[in-house]
Amino acid sequence: MRADGATMAPADRSTGPAGLLAEVSPSGWTTLDEHRRRHPAPPTPTSTPRVDLVDLVRRSGLGGRGGAGFPTGEKLRAVASRPGPRTVVVNASEGEPASAKDRLLLARAPHLVLDGALLAAAAVGAETVVVAVDRAHARALEGVRRAVVERRAEAARIDVRVAAPPSRYVAGESSALVRWIDGGPAKPTGAPAHTGGAGGVGGRPTLVQNVETLAHLAQIVRYGPAWFTATGTAAEPGTTLVTVSGAVARPCVTEVPWGMPIEELLGRAGGPTGQTQALLVGGFSGAWVPVPSALGAPYSRAGLASFGAAPGAGVVVALPEGACGLAETARVLQWFAEESAGQCGPCVRGLPAVAGAMASLEWDGSPDAVARLRRWADDIEGRGGCGHPDGAVTLLRSALDVFAVDLRRHGQGTPCAGAGRPPVLDVPAAGTEWR
Repeated sequence: MRADGATMAPADRSTGPAGLLAEVSPSGWTTLDEHRRRHPAPPTPTSTPRVDLVDLVRRSGLGGRGGAGFPTGEKLRAVASRPGPRTVVVNASEGEPASAKDRLLLARAPHLVLDGALLAAAAVGAETVVVAVDRAHARALEGVRRAVVERRAEAARIDVRVAAPPSRYVAGESSALVRWIDGGPAKPTGAPAHTGGAGGVGGRPTLVQNVETLAHLAQIVRYGPAWFTATGTAAEPGTTLVTVSGAVARPCVTEVPWGMPIEELLGRAGGPTGQTQALLVGGFSGAWVPVPSALGAPYSRAGLASFGAAPGAGVVVALPEGACGLAETARVLQWFAEESAGQCGPCVRGLPAVAGAMASLEWDGSPDAVARLRRWADDIEGRGGCGHPDGAVTLLRSALDVFAVDLRRHGQGTPCAGAGRPPVLDVPAAGTEWR
């Protein structure tokens, strides 16, 4: 991952830090003693939910930062309302190849994340916390394991475990993660884990929450909902982490308030290194948006909706002029096909078919070939055992729209200038393990 640096939001809030990255130590590691100078130890979770904490998070308007944006307070309330015992799972899989934000937090500010996990456990009345970190993310694993050992005496009365699920894209889906923790393969079960009822770890009510979300939760409890809502928008309060890469001067993880214009967001990464033709927003399961029309759009769910896009996993990749967006998309679709759990028709048959057909568009953009791809996309959408094929369809449709000019050129037998050039997107090899 090329975006391995961090840029901080400006310190413009007087009652607390400017955001998450303001708590990242310049030395690369925040010790427990350093962390405790700013954050008191969280209360020891018991089997009795802390309704006051649930209400506090609900008032902040914190939305999940794992992709869906579901209200965190509502997830806490749902789990807390069920009879115990209960479990909290910190989802640090971060299988999105273009994202680096969660493992940055675990590697450099793990105590903030662990505080958030323990506060969430206190809120829902859970006495077990499982921190699940992709086994390929060595620095993040080392950071969280070191932090758990460092605070062992402080959290002696709660079971905090670190687990390392396999490095597969769908292993981070909630039901797949729960299935793996229970000893099965890291594959979706066909229905998402219901955090408010049975279907969680050991059949217990389970809160599965993203790393960044829990870090925000820790700050909200410390500094209050009013501090959190002082930035962002009314509908989407607070700040959010974004991994910016591609054709920018300084690929990085940056923190921005919701609603910042996308052009300004790119400026946090030093700005584009040349002319940009499109941006990949949301990650591999996100969507291409056109440049320059998208540059003035607010970076938010509402601001991106008109482009058929969403912030997703907090990713923005700049595609330079001269690159072939069709070829880039074809490579990602092939990766989607190889990362499939192989449990449903849309993945087993549909994804390889659209990946192959998309690859052929690099040289043949005929109307018949495009119409066939659109028809297959309609056949696949909503019919998978999980959201994996839907993410591929979203990317596919956006490519057919945003790169329509290139499609016409290819259909006329004159491929765009980017055909055959080195790729821009860093598409990894598919994983091989499920347990």
